[in-house]
Amino acid sequence: MAGKLYLVPTPIGNLGDISRRVAETLAGADFLAAEDTRVTVKLLNHLGLKKPMVTYHRHNCDTAGPAILRRIQEGESCALVTDAGTPAISDPGEDLVALCAAAGIEVVSIPGPCALTVALSASGLPTARFTFEGFLPLNKKNRRAQLEGLADEERTMIFYEAPHKLRATLDDLAAVFGPDRPLTVCRELTKLHEEVLRTTVGEAQARYAAQEPRGEFVLVVGGRPPQAEVVEGDEDAALARVAQLRGAGMPLKGAAAQAAEEFGLKKRALYNRALQGERETDDNI
Repeated sequence: MAGKLYLVPTPIGNLGDISRRVAETLAGADFLAAEDTRVTVKLLNHLGLKKPMVTYHRHNCDTAGPAILRRIQEGESCALVTDAGTPAISDPGEDLVALCAAAGIEVVSIPGPCALTVALSASGLPTARFTFEGFLPLNKKNRRAQLEGLADEERTMIFYEAPHKLRATLDDLAAVFGPDRPLTVCRELTKLHEEVLRTTVGEAQARYAAQEPRGEFVLVVGGRPPQAEVVEGDEDAALARVAQLRGAGMPLKGAAAQAAEEFGLKKRALYNRALQGERETDDNI
């Protein structure tokens, strides 16, 4: 009888996040497939366990995956672990899961730590609908192209980022989404120096231009505000759109220009009406 593949999440910083089920699964597995055995042995030592291990990472998954599958088919159970977090999330473990699923092997996913959900839940941004983008490409052209493909995305967006790439990524976020786009920067989640900074893309640019980025980052970016249904020449709807853009932090002049373009109106006339409306509101406060 074939064994099983267990997907075992490991702490992203705080060893107190190890659940009883995680410990029991690791203890019961015949062997572990680890991203880095030197990291995993520290976890095993913490739990007082000794287990045979094989390496499984993005550089050897083409050969290690079939070898692990054969052992499972022969009756052994394997616990797949990463250095931190949930296997198969922005991780080559997805290939091993697909391999086992195609071979009819039972895959059991154990709930546990995952940086994207920790960051999203603490971000203060909408959580009902979101898109996880993982790590952006290293190449600037490819990174910019991926972000431009998200220019009209209305859902909250989540990215992983390394400290040495953070500044370049913030520059590209500003170029594509604008400096006023809401952003929550999550750094060193669950660790001693954990930081959750609710800010904007532009403010984060300025902060990390003056401060060396340190630690691992999760960036939670607000989606584009929903676009109003455009009715050509509808000035009232255009004014409502100006108010919506203003609420998202856009300056009046820019908001009026964008709304005028969307509704086919003259920029100057719409700006003057919006300015008058804001002045009347201020007078009534």
